[in-house]
Amino acid sequence: MELILNPQEWWQLLSQPWHWAVSGAAIAGILFLMTWMGRSFGVSTAFKSFCHIAGADKHCDFFNFDLKNEYWRLAFVFGGVAGGFIAANFLQSPEPAAISEATITHLKDWGVNYPEGNGLLPTSLFSIFTVKGVLLALLGGFLVGFGARYGDGCTSGHAISGLAHLQLPSLITVIGFFIGGLTMTWLIMPMIFG
Repeated sequence: MELILNPQEWWQLLSQPWHWAVSGAAIAGILFLMTWMGRSFGVSTAFKSFCHIAGADKHCDFFNFDLKNEYWRLAFVFGGVAGGFIAANFLQSPEPAAISEATITHLKDWGVNYPEGNGLLPTSLFSIFTVKGVLLALLGGFLVGFGARYGDGCTSGHAISGLAHLQLPSLITVIGFFIGGLTMTWLIMPMIFG
């Protein structure tokens, strides 16, 4: 059996859906390394760095810090964006996303059409080419940014890093995330779309 793959076989391997445990093991490995290095994982802190780069440190002491300590986080964020772009444009799986038929039917009852083929998001909701899509993106972006700052961290920081370090504030925050998600799914979304 040949262990060395040719470029076409590598491409085929990379473009196939991978088991979720691969991501879980990668996150666990990264979290272990970051804990060992004395750092905490989270992405929302990168926004603080972007504000510092934009000059906010001249107007607010909160943004006045040594940016050199945050280069690794900025590299992580840019790597995530670049990886997402590469995966979306060059490594799309030939298989369509496995979306539950019940979910698709439920969305149709709300007047939301789900895209055929490899689409993951209903374009009628998530499109920057419609007024509704732009308003939803702006409102959602504001709420996520405000929540991350008010909660002193984002979902990845609290749910992955904070819980792994047994931090009570992170546990309370994650419970809040779930309450908010359930409230949105079962109470607010039916009022908006139902």
